[in-house]
Amino acid sequence: MVTTVAHVYPWDIVGDPTAVQRVSGLGVDAVALAAAYHTVRAATPFHPDHRLVDARHAAFYLPVRREEFGRLVPLEPSWVEPDSYRRASDALKAAGLPVYAWTVLTHSSVLGDAHPDLVVRNAFGDAYPYALCPAQPDVVEYARALVSEVLELGQPDGVVLEACGPLGFVHGGHHEKTDGTDWTPVQQKLLSLCFCPVCAERYPEGTAEAVRAGVDGGATSVEEALGESAPAVRAVRTAVSRDLRRELVAPAGDVRVVVHATADPWGTGPFATVADGIGADVDVLTLTCWPGPEVAVPAIEALRAFDVRTAAYVLGLPPRAADGDALLAEWLAYAKAGVEEFHVYHAGLASAARLDALRHAVHGVRDHLNG
Repeated sequence: MVTTVAHVYPWDIVGDPTAVQRVSGLGVDAVALAAAYHTVRAATPFHPDHRLVDARHAAFYLPVRREEFGRLVPLEPSWVEPDSYRRASDALKAAGLPVYAWTVLTHSSVLGDAHPDLVVRNAFGDAYPYALCPAQPDVVEYARALVSEVLELGQPDGVVLEACGPLGFVHGGHHEKTDGTDWTPVQQKLLSLCFCPVCAERYPEGTAEAVRAGVDGGATSVEEALGESAPAVRAVRTAVSRDLRRELVAPAGDVRVVVHATADPWGTGPFATVADGIGADVDVLTLTCWPGPEVAVPAIEALRAFDVRTAAYVLGLPPRAADGDALLAEWLAYAKAGVEEFHVYHAGLASAARLDALRHAVHGVRDHLNG
């Protein structure tokens, strides 16, 4: 039974002869290895050849077969050796660790910049180039091809689908200079509603005007801002994510499918909404617990209503302290709320002290779950 999964990047493993032992030494049951990932500058504190990797654009870490894609084609990375996913996967599997292909779907600034007609746009007309809109058929085709290639070329034991829905105002990837607006979570959710041509034509008349008024007027809920249109807009939004899951999960067959999710009907970002139905036969729903128990426990309880195995996406990096007892206490609070699995971020970015803390928490929570 899988209870803990460690996240890593291909460059954490490739070229470092001690990396696999370091990851397996945490005591985790499986590894989520990035197969398609967005822009990131990542530390590699133990690698013999470098201390940083600058992944300058979203990339696919398996061979890119252009003929398998449509209008949108992922880019190959120049900062790692070719076919780095399979090289890392082979090394991890040789040590007896199942490997899940960690696949980021709709988050790609490089593709959004090249295809601005396919990105999320807010009610004011502002484009989010990092956010491909899955209401667009070209984006669905891209995501379907991406997952199909991951399954065929990567031969994973499971897939982790991140951003399996539309991204919104947050999680942009650039240096943010928006905090001074003091926009509330409600205003941010309103700014996350997409008004690209495909989405806009599905909403009731006047929706954009209502959203703009809600943002500038400080609405206290999305429903208040949208008024009588709220149920119709909600149905459009939840259907976009549900339809994408249906397209992507069916071809997985016997491969374990993990989907980053939230029960919030207005949720956007890496954790797409499953409100109004999952729409696909997934094995695990993972929700972010990075905000801590006060926020995460109610979110866990809401997601548990879907009667699917629930995983907590837990953080071992700052602002968490390198304190194994503190991490274990937090994780046990999530287990008490109904979590059955823990996805640990991040085995490649953590210092030696943080790896020690993670190891303590991994063993402690496994003993609790299996006790």
